[in-house]
Amino acid sequence: MTHRTDEALKGPARTARPARTARTAVPAAPVPRHRSGWTPWLYLLPALVVLGALLVYPIYQLGLISLLEYTQAQVSGGEPTSFQGLGNYAALFSDPQFWQVLLATVLFAAACVVATLTVGCALAVLLTRVRAVPRLVLMLAALGAWATPAVTGSTVWVFLFDPDHGPVNRLLGLGDFSWTYGRHSAFALVLLEVVWCSFPFVMVTVYAGVKAIPAEVLEAAALDGASQWRIWRSVTAPMLRPILVVVTIQSIIWDFKVFTQIYVMTNGGGIAGQNLVLNVYAYQKAFASSQYSLGSAIGVVMLLILLGVTLVYLRLLRRQGEEL
Repeated sequence: MTHRTDEALKGPARTARPARTARTAVPAAPVPRHRSGWTPWLYLLPALVVLGALLVYPIYQLGLISLLEYTQAQVSGGEPTSFQGLGNYAALFSDPQFWQVLLATVLFAAACVVATLTVGCALAVLLTRVRAVPRLVLMLAALGAWATPAVTGSTVWVFLFDPDHGPVNRLLGLGDFSWTYGRHSAFALVLLEVVWCSFPFVMVTVYAGVKAIPAEVLEAAALDGASQWRIWRSVTAPMLRPILVVVTIQSIIWDFKVFTQIYVMTNGGGIAGQNLVLNVYAYQKAFASSQYSLGSAIGVVMLLILLGVTLVYLRLLRRQGEEL
């Protein structure tokens, strides 16, 4: 009985084992290529439409007007509009005042960029050294300066440095000295206002970058005996290079096309146009002289200069092996 029982138990076990079948892979449904290729552009389409309306079309109109004879006579319909080609640019480049204004704009913008980056980076490092309450007070004060409209800030600075009622001359004992009378003093006054309203962006951006640097790296440099200046120059600044490139390019763009501060603080460009920059110069040509085509040509020249500066800077950065 035991032997038969064992045979009975073993028999079904051998016959119940299922035969193995080869697994066949089920092919996945192909993903339509047109969906994967066009879907991102469909999401970007609303933003592209807005940018096209706010950016591309005005630039097209600016370039078109710069190629035409477009003065008050054409605006009022008294004379037909005629195509001038590069005649407006030839007239502009043959004007000695344009080259003087261009040189003044480049020098003024360079001074503003250097001063803004110096003040912003120094205060960003200071924020990492002070306690919470002074840091909060400095941040609020800087953001207040950043949020102040350019017209309001320029008017306040003109009052502060007013030769008759301004408190700065009284504190410095300068009497009735006029800051806006001389060319260099007027540019210096505008530079101070531009730096005052521009450094908060640099300070906040660089401060965020410094806080993102691992503390172990800075501690290791300090343990090796490096001074604070050496730590900034050899450790912090190289790690912040992408951020510094961004704030530098934006500062160049902002400071190169300064208009409100110059126009308000120097009353339209200073005495006999001694404080003109390209933006104010274009405004005078277009609206004060009704030479809209020349004003548009100056705008195109400014656009090309800023595009060239940005592209050259990015190319040099990529040659150094940095990625933004």
